[in-house]
Amino acid sequence: MHMDDQVTQLARQLLDSGLASLSEREQRVIALIAKRSQVARNVNHVLEEQQTFGERLADRVAQLGGSWAFIGTFTAMLVAWVVVNTVVLARFGGAFDPYPYIFLNLILSMVAALQAPVILMSQNRQAARDRLAASLDYEINLKAEVEIMALHEKMDRIRLESVEETLRGLTAKFDETNAFLRAHFHVRRNSELVS
Repeated sequence: MHMDDQVTQLARQLLDSGLASLSEREQRVIALIAKRSQVARNVNHVLEEQQTFGERLADRVAQLGGSWAFIGTFTAMLVAWVVVNTVVLARFGGAFDPYPYIFLNLILSMVAALQAPVILMSQNRQAARDRLAASLDYEINLKAEVEIMALHEKMDRIRLESVEETLRGLTAKFDETNAFLRAHFHVRRNSELVS
């Protein structure tokens, strides 16, 4: 099947079934193309519009928990806890969490128990962000394909008009030449007949 036939068949199919046969995303892209609007949207802005307070908080906690500043601060706090309970308070006999550091282990377990689900929520948000980015990329690609097809159609129309113009010019020259030759042969024939 020739490319023009495929395009014609697709156009007829779209005209017969209407937009109802297209997905919601494809309908949105077709509407934006018809309005000559921009399809590209910033993923971060779209996500910010949809984000709840809890999701923003989860992202901030995951961002903080995965930073070198957090690791450094947390390590410094652990070292300080150990030094205070082992060296400073042990000399005065008042260490509130002596050597196996049972209270410290309890606090670390609680932090880990709270931090793990928050990090998982943030990872789920990142997966949702990736899916949204892929969806927006699809819309952009779909519009680009439609625009490229329209440009190809326009270029084909321009070429066809150029070829038709050239053919009209050649036909006019052929007609002029033919008329000239007929007139020339007609004059020559008449002069031969007269002589």
